[in-house]
Parts: sequence; structure tokens; C-alpha cells
Amino acid sequence: MGTPSGRAVHHRTNSPIHRLPAHVKIVALLGFMAAVVTTPRELIWPYGLHLALLLGVIAASRVPLAFLARRLAIETPFVLFALLLPFVATGPTTTFLGLTVSRAGLWAAWALFARGTLGVLAALTLAATTESQDLLDGLHRLRLPRQMVEIMGFMVRYTDVVGDQWHRMRIARESRCFTATTATGWPTLGRSLGALFIRSYERGERVHLAMLSRGYTGTMPLATSVAATRSQWGLAGTFAAAAFLISIVPPRLP
Repeated sequence: MGTPSGRAVHHRTNSPIHRLPAHVKIVALLGFMAAVVTTPRELIWPYGLHLALLLGVIAASRVPLAFLARRLAIETPFVLFALLLPFVATGPTTTFLGLTVSRAGLWAAWALFARGTLGVLAALTLAATTESQDLLDGLHRLRLPRQMVEIMGFMVRYTDVVGDQWHRMRIARESRCFTATTATGWPTLGRSLGALFIRSYERGERVHLAMLSRGYTGTMPLATSVAATRSQWGLAGTFAAAAFLISIVPPRLP
């Protein structure tokens, strides 16, 4: 079935953050992101404090920053969109780096970049310190709908299978001297994606029939995650509370 895709972002080591139950870390992440989103975008230094707080957690997790930095590339489309906002937004203008840009668009671009980067970095930290199965168990413990958790579980298990199928199709195309260097190759890529969808759908049908033959009744057995202690909840609460304190202090400043 292939290697679970979650291992590509999970960093195996022994740290206090790794030992925290998954549902505790999920709640801490949600609290941190709620605080980041509510931070006024017109102030820059609170986002620096949010970053320092998050870097402290990363240091405690013993996950190398280079390991996370390489995976920050996933936010590239959002960064490119943020760069366009100062030029397409309307309203009063200002001069920034010698360019005339929209003031509202400039603040919107900053907010999108800062909040997006903090969110992606926090999510990557969660993924780097938590196994995929533990994340699913944590979501189940937080009372997320069971069917949704099962769908996520299948996605985690079979993402690499579909990826390997696409890789084999790419090798088959290249062995026939096909390279998609221009737009003329897009129809071929489109047909390949269509074939991949059909094969994935058929594989899903076969997997479902195999599960039914083994007694599947609509629910998958999930391991029960370890209950969190008061100190662990207190640690997560302190992290979220510190982030909220950073977000509410700026409006009170003169």
C-alpha cells in the first residue's frame, strides 16, 4: 500500500511536544490560530511575538527549522496572491519601495502573508510532532463526525498509492518520448489525469468490496488516544492564552 504520506512531514524524535496527546495539540493549534486571526493587522510587532512564541514551541519539539522551512513552500500560491493585492485593491494610495500601491491592499497583503505563514508553520509543527494515526484518533476524541475521520484516514492511507500510480504513468509517457514542455502537451496530461481518476475510483470500489467481505459495517475501529493530564491541558492552555494576550494588548496601547 506504500508508505503513509504523513511520514513525509513527521519528524521522529523524543520531546515534550511529541509526547503530548494529539487532541491537546489540536486544541492548542486552534487557539493559537484564533488569536493570530484576531490580532490587528495594522500593527506588526504582535505578529513578531506570535512568531517568537511559536519558535519557542518548535525549539521544545526539537524539530529542525530547516525541516519545516523546506515545507513552507506549500504557501507559495498565497504569497503570490498577497503580492498582487497592493496593486489591484482600491482606495487611498501610498508609496512603498518606490511604487504607488493601495494602502488597504498593502495591509491586506501583510495580514495574508503574516497570518498564512504563522498558520502553515504551526500546522507543520503539529504534523511534524504527531503521527497521522494519532491525529485521526485525536480528531475522533474531539467528537469530530466519525465518517469524516474515516474519510481522512482513507485519504492518508491511499494518497501515496495514487501518487505512485501517477509516477508510473509519468515514466510510461517519458519512455514514449513525451515531455509536457509546451501547452500542446496539456491535452495528454488531461487524459492522463482522467485515467488516473478512473483507476482510483475503481480501486476504491475494489477496496470497499474487500472491506465488506471482511465484515465492514460502516465504521472503522479506531484506537483510543491516551487521556490528557491536567498538566498537559495546562501547558496547551498557557500557549493559547499567551497568544490571546498578545492579540488583545495592542488595541489598549496609546
